[in-house]
Amino acid sequence: MDNNKWPEVGDFVVCAVKNVTDFGAYTTLEEYDGKEGFIHISEIKAGWVKYVRDHVREGQKIVCKVLRVDTSRRHIDLSLKDVNEHQKRAKIQEWKNEQKAEKWLQFVAEEARLDKQQLQEIEDSFDTEFGSKYSAFEEAAMRGENAFSNLKIDEKVVEIIVKLAQDNIKLPFVEIAGHIDLTSSAPNGIEIIKEALRAASEVKMEDVRLDITYTGAPRYRIRVIAPDYKIAESVLKESAEKAIEKIEYLGGEGAFHRHAETAKA
Repeated sequence: MDNNKWPEVGDFVVCAVKNVTDFGAYTTLEEYDGKEGFIHISEIKAGWVKYVRDHVREGQKIVCKVLRVDTSRRHIDLSLKDVNEHQKRAKIQEWKNEQKAEKWLQFVAEEARLDKQQLQEIEDSFDTEFGSKYSAFEEAAMRGENAFSNLKIDEKVVEIIVKLAQDNIKLPFVEIAGHIDLTSSAPNGIEIIKEALRAASEVKMEDVRLDITYTGAPRYRIRVIAPDYKIAESVLKESAEKAIEKIEYLGGEGAFHRHAETAKA
């Protein structure tokens, strides 16, 4: 972790309780290279607190909200009482995911024989492009190599990242499919069908994967993986309509056959 990185006011942070006193608790911030934070007794719990140790103990992992950051004094004021149960669970999960991602990146570095600088460049690019390292792996799990088209990462490294992501991340996505029948009696019928398929494949939506495959004349399969069924249905319908609209415009015929819901990824 970058020693110069500091949390922002309002951030939720994972802390390890280092020392409990009568007037508060000293902690180290797990995500910020062990920088020290302090929770005043008034920020331990809403209402009157008689004994701080009734609420926190040495070695305990807790989630706090950042109240103030003084980089010149290397001091961070924290609040425990300003974190509700939902925020705590979400932050702990986010922290655990980032720990996983960091371990995966170490594996990538070993497999691709990357030096520390090369690994740091990838980590920085992940944080900048995706917001976090784990989010980068999530994108890789869903979009494959296309997730990194905007980044300058060696193809071999991308292959390792994608395989690792797809082997380890099970995304909460659904999969549906349908068929389109495309026919044309024109001399250039094959080209007309290709035009229709291109139109179908041009339907784009964030977090959605669209695949079109040939199953046997005149039938083509449209497969959609999306965050939920509503989005998947919308993309599937639009893709089929684009293909049929294009082939009919070019003098051919098209028909769409919807399948039942196929799977939940």
